[in-house]
Amino acid sequence: MYFSGFGLCLGLLFISVNAKFMNDGVEMEDFDENSDEIDVVEAESSSEINYKTPKPVGEVYFTETFDSGNLAGWVLSKAKKDDMDAVMSLYDGRWEIEELKENQVPGDRGLVLKSRAQHHAISTVLAKPFIFTDKPLVVQYEVNFQDGIDCGGAYIKLLTDTDDLILENFYDKTPYTIMFGPDKCGEDYKLHFIFRHKHPKTGVFEEKHAKPPNVDLKNFFTDRKTHLYTLVMNPDDTFEVLIDQIVVNKGNLLEDVVPPVNPPREIDDPNDKKPDEWDERLKIPDPAAVKPEDWDEDEPAQIEDSSVVKPDGWLDNEPKFIPNPNAEKSDDWNEDMDGEWEALHVPNPACQVGCGEWKPPLIDNPKYKGVWKPPMISNPNYQGIWSPQKIPNPDYFEDDHPFLLTSFSALGLELWSMSSEIYFDNFIICSEKEVADHWAEDSWKLKVLVANANEPGVVKQLMAAAEEHLWLWVIFLVIAIIPVILLTSFCWPRKAKKKYEDTEYKKEAIYKPQTKGALEQEVKEEKAALEKPVDLQEENKQSDGEILEKEEECEPDQKSEEVEVIEGHDEGNKSNKSGSEDEMKDADESTVSRDGPIKSLRKRRIRKE
Repeated sequence: MYFSGFGLCLGLLFISVNAKFMNDGVEMEDFDENSDEIDVVEAESSSEINYKTPKPVGEVYFTETFDSGNLAGWVLSKAKKDDMDAVMSLYDGRWEIEELKENQVPGDRGLVLKSRAQHHAISTVLAKPFIFTDKPLVVQYEVNFQDGIDCGGAYIKLLTDTDDLILENFYDKTPYTIMFGPDKCGEDYKLHFIFRHKHPKTGVFEEKHAKPPNVDLKNFFTDRKTHLYTLVMNPDDTFEVLIDQIVVNKGNLLEDVVPPVNPPREIDDPNDKKPDEWDERLKIPDPAAVKPEDWDEDEPAQIEDSSVVKPDGWLDNEPKFIPNPNAEKSDDWNEDMDGEWEALHVPNPACQVGCGEWKPPLIDNPKYKGVWKPPMISNPNYQGIWSPQKIPNPDYFEDDHPFLLTSFSALGLELWSMSSEIYFDNFIICSEKEVADHWAEDSWKLKVLVANANEPGVVKQLMAAAEEHLWLWVIFLVIAIIPVILLTSFCWPRKAKKKYEDTEYKKEAIYKPQTKGALEQEVKEEKAALEKPVDLQEENKQSDGEILEKEEECEPDQKSEEVEVIEGHDEGNKSNKSGSEDEMKDADESTVSRDGPIKSLRKRRIRKE
């Protein structure tokens, strides 16, 4: 029982702590399978890591590490947002290049959004435009919400390659091909993947939103760790979205986006109107029904209960509340400024039973029927729910290869945030997932190593959890007390006490004196035995000898059982104990020999068994 209770408490502790520190968004088993290389050197400190600015190992369209400490190639926007106040429309948010506030990797720097409640816009040109043909698109970068995030985004925009693209004019309406990254406001946590698809007939661009990830994203926004966001688009029109190199969303560009890429073949005819005589009523009032003559619609729904009388002591003329007789006007009360002083009202102490006008309570009126309505019947003229006729969609098209999007030539961050200190780092755009993985090996994984090495121990984590959830202190206290209880229960010297009690019982069984009547009965039995033939006495002696031998051969446990039998016999005779010591002495002298009572005692013990 002790161990089951102890196990229960340990289970509760494990569940509580695991609920706090577990990554709710991604299964921990999957993460462990993809992080073996990280755990190998988890104990290394940041000072032991030899960081070098990562270099791409294959063809890339864009990379940026910010390790140079300057924003060379990046352009701050000078545009203004439309339809906003002149002050609020400015993109005047501040950017800086800094190391991480916590778990820094020496020499590693990133781009940090520094302003709160301001618009930010910054962009840069790719080394060469990305053209959607027969190669995949891989976009990857790091984000760390160093001070948490209240409401704001950390997504990027891949700006469409147009002739009129001017980075100084970058603002919210600048055409983009893909928008990707985390976004949060209130309790709505998102990971955007949006692409703008061009209608082949009208030339109009329409945003297509990928279905939301089927994981809880909250932890990635709140744990203040650096996370790696990756988008992979394949020429076979499939896509994958990864966080920390684990797939959190995947699908098909034709099937898993809203609205669909291809419009419906048919649409409702906008010129089709519902006829006036069209009857959509499924049920109608029965035209043949007639209101009964005794139906009284004037009866109220409730009436006063005539069986209830006014209670004795009810005061009709007393108010329910009176001015407080003990209230006094304060010395600083100024009637010119504060008005005429009045004492606060308190319940009238005279209203023990009730005060004011008494009225009997209301009850349901048994005669009430309400307004009469005819019963409903099926409509014989029902024609169903009307809908317009379908006509071929004049704008219908079928794009069976939506991967072929408009090319892009720049990357931009156009953000508004109520939180500052949002950290961006290690951008890469390429066509091979292996190139992006190697890039992450030399950059993001080093941050993970440092963060793991600086992770507090189990005791500190438990204390932090208890500070946030005070009820955990109760579980800690119970777990601390249980070992003491178990130690006391199993180590208390109960065996010695039992042995002492058994010895006392044996002493009482052997040395307790018998009564005079019992001793006289024993003497008579001895005399009768002496009068028996010699051969019978020999048989008795032989049987006595066998009994003695059996007693000597018995195990200790068996002997103790015989003693207990004698104890029971003595306890039964305890109430019959009478006679003086002289009578006991006379009885002893009347025995034939000292062996007689002993044999009698042993025989009686065997017979008892």
